[in-house]
Formats: sequence, structure tokens, C-alpha cells
Amino acid sequence: MSDHVYKQIELTGSSKVSSDDAIRCAIARASKTLRYLHWFEVVETRGLIENDQISHWQVTIKVGIRIDD
Repeated sequence: MSDHVYKQIELTGSSKVSSDDAIRCAIARASKTLRYLHWFEVVETRGLIENDQISHWQVTIKVGIRIDD
């Protein structure tokens, strides 16, 4: 197993569907411009309530990007 070095960035994704979808949206968007996304950690989850129902999810994640050799 080789050793790796990672850079961490923080992203916030949003979705009307679910918290999982908010995470997937953040990773999908980041992967369009960043390479070597390797792991993520959920830092914060928030939601918007309208008319007594959840109308929007917002999830902040830390993403580990492997530094290229």
C-alpha cells in the first residue's frame, strides 16, 4: 500500500429531494472540475421548513482530494 497525501475542501450541496441527494449533487458538481476526489465526511446538515414540511436540504461536507504523484 502506498502512502497518499490529501487536500481537504469544504462543499455545501442542496436538494429538494433528500440529504443524500444534496451530498450527491455537491460531489457531482465538484467532480466536473476537480480530480482524485477520494472521500467525504458530513460536517453539517440543515433543512428548510415550509408549511410544516421539509422543503429543502442543505448538507456541508469535507472532501478529501488525493494529491497527484
